[in-house]
Amino acid sequence: MTRPTLQQSHGPAHTRIYAVGAARGSVAVTNDDIAGPIDSSDEWIQQRTGIITRTRATADVSALDLATDAAREAIERSGIAPELIDAVIVATISNTQQSPSMAAVVADRVGANPAAAYDVNAACAGYAYAVAQADALIRAGVAHYALVIGAEKLSDIVDPTDRSISFLLGDGAGAVVIGPSDFAGISRTVWGSDGSKAAAVGMNHTLVEYRDGASEWPTLRQEGQTVFRWAVWDMAKVAKEALAAAGITADDLAAFIPHQANMRIIDEFAKQLKLPESVAIARDIATTGNTSAASIPLATHRLLEEHPGLSGGLALQIGFGAGLVFGAQVVVLP
Repeated sequence: MTRPTLQQSHGPAHTRIYAVGAARGSVAVTNDDIAGPIDSSDEWIQQRTGIITRTRATADVSALDLATDAAREAIERSGIAPELIDAVIVATISNTQQSPSMAAVVADRVGANPAAAYDVNAACAGYAYAVAQADALIRAGVAHYALVIGAEKLSDIVDPTDRSISFLLGDGAGAVVIGPSDFAGISRTVWGSDGSKAAAVGMNHTLVEYRDGASEWPTLRQEGQTVFRWAVWDMAKVAKEALAAAGITADDLAAFIPHQANMRIIDEFAKQLKLPESVAIARDIATTGNTSAASIPLATHRLLEEHPGLSGGLALQIGFGAGLVFGAQVVVLP
C-alpha cells in the first residue's frame, strides 16, 4: 500500500520583535529595608551586586497580573490585534499554581483565546528560550504571531534571612510580540544546559517535603561563587558563540542586554566581549533587581525608553541561570 504524503506547514523566512511591554512591582525596596535580616548593609549590597533598590509587588498582585499588564502594553504597541496572536509562551519560575499554565490565563485575559499557550521553566534563560521557540514556530508555519512573556514574582519564594540570593531579587514582567518579517530580526539561538551543576542555584526544598511537614516553604538559594564563576567565564564564551552564529562582531552591536544577575557579571561580560563604547549596556538591575525570566525584556524596555535611537539596531541578549541553563541570540530592537 502506498503511504499517503502528509502535508506540512511552511511559514515566513524571517521573524522579528514588533514591540516590548513592561510591568514592575510598585514597591521600591531599598538595601536598608532588607539589610537587617541578613546582617548586611547598603554599602555591602551595592559593592557586591550594583543594586541600589529593587521593585517588588504588593501582596495582592501576582506574577500573572504582572504578565497580563506587560502583555497588554506589548500588544498595544505592536499594532497587532490580539485575536491574531496564536501562540502565547510565558517564561517563569514563580507561578505558585502548578496548573493551569500562566500562559493560558494570560491568553484569555488579553483576547488571544484560543491561542496555543504554555509555560517555560528555564529560570533566567527562560525568555531567551521562549524567543527561540516563538521564532521557530512562526517560521515553521505553526503560528502567525506569538506573545512571549517573562514574568516573575520572586518575592513569593524568598527567605528574608537568606544571604545567598534573597537581596538580589525583584518582581516584574516583560513581554514582546513576535511576527513575520521581510528581514532577519532574530538570529539562531545558542542554548544548552549543564545539569551536573543543578545544585548551584534553585529551590532548597520540594513541595512534597513542605506538604509532609518536613520543611518550611521552599525558597531560592544559590552557591554564589560557583554561579559567578560559571556566568563570567562560560557565559562569555556563549555570548561570543551567539555573535558568530549571527554572523556579526561586537562592533556591529547597538546594545548588549544580558540577564540582570549582578552588575559585576555585566561589567566582566563587557570586558571579555571587548564591547566598544558605542554599545549601550543594559543595567536595569540597579533599580529593578534580578527578576529572573523577566530581566531581559524589562531591561530592553527601559533601554528603549531611555535611548529610543537604539530602535532598529542589533542587540545581543543572553540569559543564564538555574539548571544550569543558558540561551543567547542577536535581535533587531523594535
